[in-house]
Amino acid sequence: MDEPPKVLLVEGQDDEHIVRRLWHRRHRSEPSFDIKNKQGIDNLIDAISTEIKAPDLAVVGAAIGIVADANDGPGGRWDAISHQLRKAGVEPPEARPPGGMIVDGLPRVGVWLMPDNRGRGELEDFVREMIPSDDPAWSLAQKYIEDIPKEARKFSARKTSRAELHAWLATRKEPGFMGVAIGRGDLKTDGSLCVGFLAWIESLFGRV
Repeated sequence: MDEPPKVLLVEGQDDEHIVRRLWHRRHRSEPSFDIKNKQGIDNLIDAISTEIKAPDLAVVGAAIGIVADANDGPGGRWDAISHQLRKAGVEPPEARPPGGMIVDGLPRVGVWLMPDNRGRGELEDFVREMIPSDDPAWSLAQKYIEDIPKEARKFSARKTSRAELHAWLATRKEPGFMGVAIGRGDLKTDGSLCVGFLAWIESLFGRV
């Protein structure tokens, strides 16, 4: 008997790679669900209602998850996603659950706003929390970004944390990729934020 379909919608390639690496670190296997990279937040939001209403998902055990950045305001992003959920016949809770949203139905539907379902931020803020506190390159990467004159910066002040993370990633043996850093063990996965995210995925899709 075929397994009911399980799908995770993500904004881009980085999200996809990070989810795959986190799952593999935890379970030593490929994810038990399909990951659909929607190549941008607008495409992701526009696809939510259609994806949820796909006929093959209207079965017991089917599930669909949505991972998106909160960015400057989690309220605005939550409102946009909630609107699409309601179009698909899914009634989200008024407040964002701190452990990630899961609404039972056909299919079960989940939402996680990066980094933590509570405040502003993005995928890079989630990954920053996985940098070991005793990594000597981290404080140096932060200082490198801090010492760049503001007139020489090509990033806005609200993207400073992203710049710091990518400066740190440049110090890795295989520099530049967040998912690779997870796979190589450069990033720790036992922090509360990462554990909470994996718990949400496992609650939505199951552990195997």
